[in-house]
Amino acid sequence: MFRVTKTYGHDLGITAAFRQHRADSHCRFIHGYSLAFELVFECQDSKRDERGWVTDFGGLKPIKDWLVETFDHKLLIAADDPKRAQLEELGFAGLAAIRVLERGVGCEAFAVLIYDYVESWLRMDQQKHVHLVSVQVSEHGANSATYYPGC
Repeated sequence: MFRVTKTYGHDLGITAAFRQHRADSHCRFIHGYSLAFELVFECQDSKRDERGWVTDFGGLKPIKDWLVETFDHKLLIAADDPKRAQLEELGFAGLAAIRVLERGVGCEAFAVLIYDYVESWLRMDQQKHVHLVSVQVSEHGANSATYYPGC
């Protein structure tokens, strides 16, 4: 078994703002981060491609493009946020690029969203020999969440 890691670091500047409407702390206010993402892929030794690779890192550009489109300079709103309509008004007024997320916001929710997208992309891109093991999303050096499906 081989595992490889693709990282999109804080240095890329994929910035997003959101709020945790269920929080009692300051996290209930809109705040933002330059997010970082780590994806771990694996495949059986016998399933590596003709170059001996698990996956071609250069071929993962569509994933990076999707991360930028989904998160960069976006105001991410949980679909069940009781202030959703007011937050969406910022988008209608041209003050924010809005993304409403059905599963909520935060590192944990983002990790699941990314996992689902990348696994689907792998299947569509004919990389059936590759499996996504985990996705880690970091707000900064001290806060992150890692999603391992099935755990």
